Amino acid sequence: MFRRSGKAGNYAYSVARVKAKKSLLMKEDDYNKMLMMSLPEISRFISETGYQKEMAELAGRIQGIDLVEHATYSNMARVFSSILQASQGELYDMVAAYLEKWDIWNLKVIVRGKSYGVDAESIREDLVPAGSLKTESLEKLISLESEEDVLTSYGKMESVNIPAEAVAEYKATGSLAAVEDFLDRNYYQKLLASIDPSSRPTRLFQDYIRKEIDLLNLQTILKLKAEGIYGEDVVKYIVPGGKQIDRKLATQLANAESLSAAAADLTQLDFYEDIKDALESETNSLRDIVAGLKKYEMKEAKTFSHLYPLSVIPIIDYMIHKENEVNNIRIIARGLESGIALETIKGLLVI
Repeated sequence: MFRRSGKAGNYAYSVARVKAKKSLLMKEDDYNKMLMMSLPEISRFISETGYQKEMAELAGRIQGIDLVEHATYSNMARVFSSILQASQGELYDMVAAYLEKWDIWNLKVIVRGKSYGVDAESIREDLVPAGSLKTESLEKLISLESEEDVLTSYGKMESVNIPAEAVAEYKATGSLAAVEDFLDRNYYQKLLASIDPSSRPTRLFQDYIRKEIDLLNLQTILKLKAEGIYGEDVVKYIVPGGKQIDRKLATQLANAESLSAAAADLTQLDFYEDIKDALESETNSLRDIVAGLKKYEMKEAKTFSHLYPLSVIPIIDYMIHKENEVNNIRIIARGLESGIALETIKGLLVI
């Protein structure tokens, strides 16, 4: 259902390409330099470090922080699309399934933008056309009148039947939670189905995605808990397929009275050490916990990519690091533009 062909894929060629790209990603010293720059200086700097094409194309239309943000997302979309188009066989299938997360991202951006009355150009700046929906399809969604029309049209484009009750809940409450929950479940179901676990590398990739589901579920639990939501109202948003957080553990975490109370149930998880300090700190910052989970995700991808250098994992590893680079650039640019203290901005970076 999800596989385009039974061919093994051009792993050596594709991995060599992303290995060359990864060597060009920014290092910690680059971020430290950027923290000492003005916004125009940051624009010049990223133009010299891989974003020249997008900066040049957009400079005539937009400036300042909008230019940096639009150019970085545009660059990421172009790079990811080029990786997909260079892939073949089962490798193409897995990369394509993985990149469908950007279709969901774009749908959320468009629906939320319309619900808040954001203009079309501002919506476009946050789109990442790296999935199966390219610019023409996204423009069609942007042109539609209502959020319900967008959801209906998206369902037809992607052959996804978004439940009527989820759309009804959005219309009644203005909350996308039920729609997002369905989309996340559908995405991971399709992604896991695209992976043929008949070889050691693909089994590892499947395990990696299941761990990613664990991270998503933990973030969902902690975010809802921070909003005072507990029990079954949390568990219903858990995405199935995780490796360590099953329904029983999810229920225990959802019922815990606080983040600190939940910590005892987290000690058994692989990523506990990466979030331990954030859980035990006085601030109990959800932001720091999420940053710890992101660092764990990047560390796992890097570890697996070294174990199996001729597999899909080095490609996913590069994509995760590229996305992180873009997020770091945007955090620095937004922070400096807003006058946020340098130490605060640095604390937001994932390096």
